[in-house]
Amino acid sequence: MSSPIIVENVSKQFRLQTDRPTSVKEFFTRRDRDKAETHFWALDDVSLEIPEGSMYALIGHNGCGKSTLLRCIAGIYQPDRGQVKISGRISTLLELGAGFHPDLSGRENVYLNATILGMTKKEIDNAFDDIVSFAGDKIGQFIDSPVKVYSTGMYVRLGFSVAVHVQPEILIIDEVIAVGDEQFQRQCFEHLYKLRKDGVTIVVVTHGLGIVETMCDGAAWLDHGELQLEGTASKVAAAYLKRVNDREAVEREERREAIAADITDGTADADELSEALSSIRITDFTLADAAGDRIDYATHGEAFSMRIHYETTGDVGSPVFGFGIHALNGVHLTGLNTHISGIRTNVINGRGYAEFAIPRMPLVPGEYELSAAIADEHVQHLYDRQDRQWRLVVRHGAELPSHGLIDLQGVWTVNESEDLP
Repeated sequence: MSSPIIVENVSKQFRLQTDRPTSVKEFFTRRDRDKAETHFWALDDVSLEIPEGSMYALIGHNGCGKSTLLRCIAGIYQPDRGQVKISGRISTLLELGAGFHPDLSGRENVYLNATILGMTKKEIDNAFDDIVSFAGDKIGQFIDSPVKVYSTGMYVRLGFSVAVHVQPEILIIDEVIAVGDEQFQRQCFEHLYKLRKDGVTIVVVTHGLGIVETMCDGAAWLDHGELQLEGTASKVAAAYLKRVNDREAVEREERREAIAADITDGTADADELSEALSSIRITDFTLADAAGDRIDYATHGEAFSMRIHYETTGDVGSPVFGFGIHALNGVHLTGLNTHISGIRTNVINGRGYAEFAIPRMPLVPGEYELSAAIADEHVQHLYDRQDRQWRLVVRHGAELPSHGLIDLQGVWTVNESEDLP
């Protein structure tokens, strides 16, 4: 498979002036302004190849360099070192509607923006009705009105619609992979799926790891401008998530130590005391059979339970317990928590476990990865999370397993008549 995008040892440097004037007056009158300049490398010797027809993600924390790399690929920035080789017509979704003029009508802006993106007038004429239709019925009613009267949703929908109808060979997307309401988001994903089937190479910057795992073929993880890992989307997303979780764990521990020191010194305030007295952590994840005895593996077709063991410091009000199951290749199979199930826990204190009972193991024999998490009752504050830290082994039982990963546990019937009930 060829690579329409090849990034070879790319580095990009930016200059920062630490004390810029905020007005013309300050520029001429202020004498003590610090004119010192600093430089930093937004990208440092990054190399990767993106296969043709794939959907490829760039991930990492804010300021890690992923958007800078995207702009180097799009040709907006020129690398200070290295080179980017591009083979194909590029369309960019870096800022929706960036080429729109507020005083021009929607129709005029479609022609203007599509022309900027490289389409001829004849191509725009042929695609115009599809662009307006894709953006939604409401856009059609206001297509001859100035876009300055459009709502934000209408504005970005029209911008997205123009960009994806340019018939690109390479589509560059920066954090705008899903815009508008639920219906339009589904349209966007469906259109991206169609573009992939047509062989378009899609490169996306996103913080949504769910999108990375379910929609992308490959990914690259950047941190402070340096490439940390490149490979399959699931592998890279898992490694990045582990780093994030590890850092959160360190920060939580440092916070607890700081609170303990404040309590010892007698300087802790009410909020710190509340936090110190209401924390909870995961201590283990175990399996049990139908009789409640601990087991090392589950059996296909038989009942078993999963137990999230915990330990608290003080009273914890109505925590939410959750788990996730992944295949070894990183595919997320399922996940559930007490909040989704409509279960409200009580105030807990001490040690114990939350149990999820399954009457019949639906997974086919094999090995899987287990994750666990505990959050507050509003599922806004995360007390603890352990991603893919335990193995779930499923063995053969008396029943013959189905093909694939999950046994749907349905019932077959065969009718001898074609008459429908």
